[in-house]
Amino acid sequence: MKKTHVRDIINHFHLKVAAGEAGVRREITVSDISRPGLEIAGHFQFYPAERVQLLGQKEMSFFDMLSDAEKAESAERLLDEQTPCICVAHGCEVPTILLTKAEERGIPVLTSSLATTKLSSKLTTYLEGRLAPTTTMHGVLVDVYGIGVLIVGQSSIGKSETALELVKRGHRLVADDAVEVRQTQENQLIGSAPELIQHLLEIRGVGIINVMTLFGAGAIRNFKRITLVIRLEIWDPEKQYERLGLDEEKLKILDTDVPQMTIPVRPGRNLAVIVEVAAMNFRLKRMGYNAAVVFSKKLTDTIEEAADDI
Repeated sequence: MKKTHVRDIINHFHLKVAAGEAGVRREITVSDISRPGLEIAGHFQFYPAERVQLLGQKEMSFFDMLSDAEKAESAERLLDEQTPCICVAHGCEVPTILLTKAEERGIPVLTSSLATTKLSSKLTTYLEGRLAPTTTMHGVLVDVYGIGVLIVGQSSIGKSETALELVKRGHRLVADDAVEVRQTQENQLIGSAPELIQHLLEIRGVGIINVMTLFGAGAIRNFKRITLVIRLEIWDPEKQYERLGLDEEKLKILDTDVPQMTIPVRPGRNLAVIVEVAAMNFRLKRMGYNAAVVFSKKLTDTIEEAADDI
């Protein structure tokens, strides 16, 4: 299970620690946010204690209406052993009883001047990114005409050289050699480069080059959604390669199936141009035009007409 820590959201959103600073290393394991209005009213039957608890003006104003005994009981039950932290939005004043109990239990109480809805949205987006399933793949990720193309294949087959030619032709590099892939809740795959090798490209015989330094900031992207996989392999005379493009291969990455094309490599083939055309053809297919289907239909109609004439 992926996890992050309370101190990460403190640093990212510049939150103020009002109490429970000893618990900033507490783990956050879910991206959902809880607004415990019913819990403050006394209904704890389905209390999602493992979530970050967010209190806004409504919750705080209702909490102030409770008697001292009810406040103490609500604070006691809100600060569950599983609760990573409590965030108070809108710069609301935090009740003393909540601060005291949080300090005793080592559960951070964080305050922010942001509006409750905005803070909830920002926290959810941040936690989804931090807690999303991830994997690392060997390959090169390039943005070609707006299509995130992941080029894979055995080592030294020419992936980086193809990426270099694509960059020279005006496309953008995302990652070379190692691609970190993150799966969002919508099952989209977002690829990026590890920080250590960001913007770098390795060309055998030349060495490591910095694409941003050589070609400018317009030649790189920090991340891109992966929508097409192109697999390069040595040309095998015994293998039947796709000629029409009617059959679509799929590659499963994490829990998401991505369209895949296999391109055989041999001397004389301009791989960069082939990748460009593959990306443009993929865009056309997504827009509803499939040249292979149109050709197949025309061929079928021609054969039927010839059969009728005979």
